[in-house]
Formats: sequence, structure tokens, C-alpha cells
Amino acid sequence: MMIIPAIDLKEGKVVRLRQGDPSQKTVYSEDAVELARQWEDQGARFLHVVDLDGAFLGAPVHLDLMERIAKSVQIPIQVGGGIRSLESVISVLQAGAERVILGTRAVGSLLFLNEACQRFKGQILLGLDAKQGYIAVEGWTRPTTLKALDFARQASRFGLSGIVYTDIFRDGMLTGPNLAALSEMAEAISVPLIASGGISSLKDVRALMALEAKGVVGMIIGKALYTGAIDLAEAIALTRGGRSHVG
Repeated sequence: MMIIPAIDLKEGKVVRLRQGDPSQKTVYSEDAVELARQWEDQGARFLHVVDLDGAFLGAPVHLDLMERIAKSVQIPIQVGGGIRSLESVISVLQAGAERVILGTRAVGSLLFLNEACQRFKGQILLGLDAKQGYIAVEGWTRPTTLKALDFARQASRFGLSGIVYTDIFRDGMLTGPNLAALSEMAEAISVPLIASGGISSLKDVRALMALEAKGVVGMIIGKALYTGAIDLAEAIALTRGGRSHVG
């Protein structure tokens, strides 16, 4: 089970939003590059970088900063936010991303998603962000009538590297992950699943570890790391069988 620290970028700073709301923003660092190095030093094997400005505007904004982050660490990064064309996929990969997360455009066009998976084999993740089980797009600002579970079933046939599933109501709230939804989705799809949203304690980490046999291969943690609710090194040790208390 992989612990993946989240680095959300807005106006060049590392921030966390409550339930994706830009009006409820907390700035945690003005140096994303140094923060990426810190997470690597604490044992992270992958980083999750989101261009929040790109998600709201519909095209990547922080390519230069992403490139600086990628060059500053030895571990791979996965990048999402505003990537809605094959040209944007290429730009993000050229900036140093190992994997690209497609959301809004993929939800709008399975043809586009399939083409991206075929062209960039092994480098495409699908980002599904849901409110009460229904997908939301365009930086979580536009709800749809598509059920995340149904769409995941369809999309998992296209050669995805995996699916990142985020429960929007829980994101940034430290209320625990949606274990029922994650379990149901993991059992329904044929690709690895990465959990996101609400992970707030080592107890939550343990609960997600119990879903590994169903296909949950990793978890993205943001606010809990920045507030100190979860110590990254301790969480990683827990996933590797080290001793740790339950927070």
C-alpha cells in the first residue's frame, strides 16, 4: 500500500481547500519545491501534484513549477488539473510527470480517454471526483448525472494505470475516507484504485490497508499531513509492517 502526499498548487503556493471550495483555502507553503523534497526525505515513493488553477481554468497553469518539482526529487510524480487535451498531456509529461490524471475531459468523452490510454500507455490515470456517488467536473464546480461506479466500470476497460477516487464531501474535512464506496468500486473495476479524501488518522490508514486485497493500491493524503494529524514516516512504516500507534 503506497502513501502518496498531495501537493495542491494555487497561485504558485501549496494550499488545501475544503471540499474543493477556493473560497475556503489554507496556504501551507510558498515553496512547493522544498516541500516536495521534504516528503521525499520522509520516505514518500510518489507525489500527487494538482494544478488547482488549471482545474478551474481548463488548461495547465503551473507547468514551470511542476518541472521544478520533478527535477528536485528522485521519486516520480503524478499530475492532474486542467488536462483536457492530448497536447496538455504531452506538456505535462514533458514537464517531468510520470503519470497524468484525466478527469473532466475523460468524463465527457470516453473516446478521448481511450485515445490517451493507447497513445500514452501506462501513464494515464482516471480521476473520478464524486458527490454522493455522482461525478463532478471542472474543478468540482459542475455536478453531473453520471454515477462514478458505472463510469469506472466502463473506463477500466481502456488500459488505465488506475483510478483515483475522491469523495468531495470528505476532502479536506478530516472525517475519514468513504470505505463503503471505495470497497464497492475496487470490486467493480479491473484496474488499481487509489483512495483520496478524508484520510485523517493512522486508524484510517489501517482501514484502507484492509482494502488492499480488493485492489486499493494506495492513498493520497493532504490536509492530515499538513496539520500534523498524520506523520508521513509513521504512516509509511505502518504500511510496511512497522510498529505504530493508531491515531
